[in-house]
Amino acid sequence: MKTGIAYVGCGFVADFYHACLPNSADLLEVTGCWDRNIARLQAFTGYHRLHAYGSLDEVLADPRVKIVVNLTNPDQHYTVSKACLEAGKHVYSEKPLAMDLDDARALIALAREQDLEIAAAPASVLGEAAQTLWRAVRKDVAGPVRLVYAELDDGMVHKIGYQNWRSISGAPWPARDEFATGCTLEHAGYALSWLAAMLGPVRRVVAHAALTVPDKGPETPASYTTPDFSCGCLVFDGGVVARVTNSIIAPHDHRLRLFGEGGELRMGEIWDFEAPVTFRPVLESRAERFIEKKTGLRRSRTLPPVRKRKVASAANGANMDFTRGLAEMAEALVEGRTPRLAGDFSLHITEVSLALQYPDRFGTDYQVTSDFAPMTPMPWAG
Repeated sequence: MKTGIAYVGCGFVADFYHACLPNSADLLEVTGCWDRNIARLQAFTGYHRLHAYGSLDEVLADPRVKIVVNLTNPDQHYTVSKACLEAGKHVYSEKPLAMDLDDARALIALAREQDLEIAAAPASVLGEAAQTLWRAVRKDVAGPVRLVYAELDDGMVHKIGYQNWRSISGAPWPARDEFATGCTLEHAGYALSWLAAMLGPVRRVVAHAALTVPDKGPETPASYTTPDFSCGCLVFDGGVVARVTNSIIAPHDHRLRLFGEGGELRMGEIWDFEAPVTFRPVLESRAERFIEKKTGLRRSRTLPPVRKRKVASAANGANMDFTRGLAEMAEALVEGRTPRLAGDFSLHITEVSLALQYPDRFGTDYQVTSDFAPMTPMPWAG
């Protein structure tokens, strides 16, 4: 039996979700959509041949809707998710869970009170590449992990014509909202969710953030102060240290590197569900280092993926399955268990992301307050 879902918010990212729906067509069924922008609602539902609800109340009154997919602007995430939970609906929200930590905590508490689930994107930790990397960590392929470097740099987006970016149904890239929300809240969760799943909760965040380019063209928000760069050192339960960098200034770089006592595990693109995971053993002599430097050849091997599966990619060409978290949530509800991304895990990712983006609010050396039960790998991950 399929789980009924409804999209609330039909902007740029909604097309990415619907483009990936074929990956989970056996689990999910779209009952309809709602957007307060009626022109956008009509454009999206007309293009995808979906039902348009007349209001949010109509969405919440539909008994077929089990999960509301909250794809509204981030500053509306809390209000919309709260209304959905109060109406007895499970919620899968785009990131972040909320723009304020107290609001995020309130959503988790409300979901518990209502015996409901709320989870937040991103879901890439459930993808094949992440699960392959995680298996390598569990099997100590590189030995015990001691240090992590995670890069989430997207280049100077204000220099590459964002004014012309459109989704397949015609929605413009929400530049003003993206800049106001901040690249760290938008993107840090990709690396953080992977690392938290593999290494456990973050206990301490030492961060710096800055707005380095105040003028990003015609869509620069009024009174723009949100950082476009952040760098933090995270200390995980057990002592592993990670340096996490986010920016929309430095050239595109989405590498994730885990350094163990026996070598390095490397991912070249964290947004690709099928990106290869490579292992490079430690160079054990000065001669080996000299040869590598002289020849440029790296002694490394690609690890076998946990499974090979082509995914219907997002409409922007990224090889990511935006419905993976939704599908996992639907399976969990049928099985009577907590979804992997739900509750305390989503709260933890939100808290650490906020601490990275706003060290002026949280302090440059912040002790994380949230925790979560260990996540289990996907059943097919070995």
